[in-house]
Amino acid sequence: MSHVLAIDLGTGGPKVALVGFDGVVRASAFEPVETLLGARGAAEQRPEDWWRAVVACSGRVGAQSGGDLRAAVAVAVTGQWAGTVAVDAAGAPLAPALTWLDGRGADHARRIAGAGAGGLRVEGYAPQRIARWIRRTGGAPSLSGRDPFAHLQFLRHERPAVWDAAACFLEPVDWLNLRLTGIPSASFDTATLHWVTDVRDPLRVRYAPALPRPAGLAASGLPPLRPSASVVGPVTAHAAAELGLGPDAVVVTATPDTMSGAVGSGAVGDRAAHLYVGTSSWLSCHVTRKKTDPFHAIAALPSALPGRYLVSCEQQTAGASLAMLRDAWFAGTPEADGGYEALTALAAQAPPGSGGVLFCPWLNGERTPVDDALTRGGWLNLSLDTTRAQLVRSVLEGVALNARWMQQHVERFCGGALDPVRFIGGGALSPLWAQIFADVLRREIRAVADPVHANVRGAAFLAGIALGELTADDVPDRVGVAATFRPDPARSARYDPLFAEFVKIYKATKPIYARLNRGTRSST
Repeated sequence: MSHVLAIDLGTGGPKVALVGFDGVVRASAFEPVETLLGARGAAEQRPEDWWRAVVACSGRVGAQSGGDLRAAVAVAVTGQWAGTVAVDAAGAPLAPALTWLDGRGADHARRIAGAGAGGLRVEGYAPQRIARWIRRTGGAPSLSGRDPFAHLQFLRHERPAVWDAAACFLEPVDWLNLRLTGIPSASFDTATLHWVTDVRDPLRVRYAPALPRPAGLAASGLPPLRPSASVVGPVTAHAAAELGLGPDAVVVTATPDTMSGAVGSGAVGDRAAHLYVGTSSWLSCHVTRKKTDPFHAIAALPSALPGRYLVSCEQQTAGASLAMLRDAWFAGTPEADGGYEALTALAAQAPPGSGGVLFCPWLNGERTPVDDALTRGGWLNLSLDTTRAQLVRSVLEGVALNARWMQQHVERFCGGALDPVRFIGGGALSPLWAQIFADVLRREIRAVADPVHANVRGAAFLAGIALGELTADDVPDRVGVAATFRPDPARSARYDPLFAEFVKIYKATKPIYARLNRGTRSST
C-alpha cells in the first residue's frame, strides 16, 4: 500500500498525517501556531511558523510510523483557504500572512465592487461589475474583506512597501507547496477566491484579463495555474531532509480544506452531501455545472476533482462557539477540564429546545445565507432558572439551527433535498450533536469513521488520483460510516418553531448590530 504525507494547514496549526491510498491514517500529529489579532479585524500568521510546525509534526509522524515516512510516494497539502502570502523572488515571505479571518481590506473591496454605478447597487455591487464576475468566476469578492481580492487591495493601499517588493502572492497552501518544491503555483481550485479566473470550463481554468484586479498587479504577480489533482514537481532535497522523506517523493497540487474534506467524507457523487463542523461549518455537495446565488453567498466553484464543481458556502463560527463557551463561561470547571466530551455530556441533561433558550452563533459575523460581517451572536430568552446544561445544549442547537437556515438555501440551489448527509469534522465525534443535526435538519446524518482526519484522507485520495493510482469512483468504499442518526418526528416538531424565531432574530437585530459595530471590521 502506497502512502502519502498529507499536511492539513488549519487555522489553529497544521495537522500532518501518513495516509494510505486505502484511506487509513497510519500516524498523525498536530502543532499549534499563533494567530496575531489586531485592530480593524487584523488576523495574521507567520508562514515560517507554519513550516516549523510542519517539520515538528513530520518528525513525530516519522517516529510513530517506524520509518514508513521515507517510503511516502507523495506530499499533499490542504488547509485554510482565502489567505494571502506576499513573497519575494526567492519565495521568502515579506510579511505575516493575512488569513481568511482578516477583513482590513473590506473598504477597498467595497469601493471597487460598487464602482461606476452612480447610486445603483445590487447587494453593494455595481450591477455590470458583479454580472461580469459571476459569469466568469462563479462568484464575486466578499464585501467583508475576508478573501485574497480584498487582501491585495489592503496591501497595495496600506502596505505599499510589501506590495512593491512582492514577486508573487500565494494562498497559504500554495506557499507550502512553494516551500516544498521551489515552484510557485496555484491549482484551479485554490486560485478561485482571487476572483480573477475564468472557471466556465473546469478543465481549462485561466486568468481572465477583463476582470477587475488591483492596479499595478502584473500577470507575474499571480502564480502559474495547474490543473487540480496534478503533480507540481519533486520535493527538493532540502525539504525532504527536513521532513524525513525519501528522495523520490513528489508534490501534488494543493487543495482548500473545503475541497479535500468533501473528498475525504466519501461523498463524491453528484449531489452526495456532506456536513462539516469544525471551527466553522458548511453543507455541500459536488455538482456538474457552474451556478451562483449571489444573494445568499452560495456558488458552485471548481472542485479538487477534475472537471467537477463543489457547492461553496460557509457558516463562520460553529465549533468556535463551543470553544468560546468553554473558555469564557466554564473556565476552571470540571466540564472545561474534561474537554468537549464533558461539555456535551452536560448538554445531554437538558431537554430538546433547551427550555426555549436560543443561541445565535454569529460571533464572527456570517457568510451564508447572509454575508454580514457586522452581525454578532449571543443568547436570548435567558432567565434566572436557566441551567448550565441548557446553556451548552443551546449552543449545539444554535449551530444546528443556523445550519438549517443555510440548508434551505443550499437545497434550493441544488434543486432538491440533500439526504442522507455524511458528517465530518470534530463535531461528528459527538453522538448528541449528530442527533441534534438530524432532528433540526430533518435529514439522515451519517457520522463518518475517523471524521477529524477527513481533510488529510481526502488529500491522500487526491494524490492517488494525481498519480493515476485511484479514480473518484474508488473513494466511497474507502470511507466507512461509524453511526447513523435518523430524525425523530417529535423532536423535529419541537425545533420547527424555534427555527422560525431564530431567523426572525437575525432580521430584528441586524440594524442594531450595524449601528453598534459601524466603523469596525473587528473579528474579535
